[in-house]
Amino acid sequence: MVERVPFFDFLADNPRYTGRQPMINRLNQRHGFLIDAYAQELSGARVLDLAAHDGRWSYALASAGAREVVGVEVRPELTAEFAAGYPETEAKSRVRFVQGDVYEELPKLAAAGETFDVVAIFGLYYHVMNHYGLLTMIHQLKPGLVIIDSEFAVAPEPVIRLAEEPVSSHLNTIGYTEEQEMAPIGVPSFSAMELMAGSLGYTTEWADWESLPEAQRVGLKSYYRRPPRWKRRATCALRPQPLAR
Repeated sequence: MVERVPFFDFLADNPRYTGRQPMINRLNQRHGFLIDAYAQELSGARVLDLAAHDGRWSYALASAGAREVVGVEVRPELTAEFAAGYPETEAKSRVRFVQGDVYEELPKLAAAGETFDVVAIFGLYYHVMNHYGLLTMIHQLKPGLVIIDSEFAVAPEPVIRLAEEPVSSHLNTIGYTEEQEMAPIGVPSFSAMELMAGSLGYTTEWADWESLPEAQRVGLKSYYRRPPRWKRRATCALRPQPLAR
């Protein structure tokens, strides 16, 4: 049997990831939970990748068989790295980017009658404030699957816990004003996610990150935080509930 090469190992030759093996391991393990787990639904799908960053997940989604991946990213300097930083494969040709804020671009897509089979929200949902507004805009695009990988507040109640972060980092939220250095973000609880999704007719299925052996958790501490830490990273899939007969 030929051993499968972890998908993101090619990034070892990318200057942004050189010497950062724990990060590459993190991406490889996340690939299993964010991409491999939904391989059947991604095959032949039209996919929307929100906050696409440098296109790493857009590239992975296309490589999983998506017929087209549209990535939305507000920072043009990040998507500019996609051309030189990722292998020239046939899958790469099926990726294109829209430069802009997701809250501005999603209504444009809906107004144009665009629809998507799958929407990927990887690392965005805990950097925003209007979580429900984002979900309602996605709902208008009529996806059969929404995959969310995010930080979630560990609280029994359906709440959104507020925090703030510097806007100078490309990993964080964008500023709302030109002079703003820190901006508010909201981290929804697990039950808040389920409540918001359920109100739009979606079921919520949580990925079993506990199934990953401890020896393979290098670089993945955020998925295994325990109290008194108030948040933990997790992955969920939203699907439209079947119509009652």
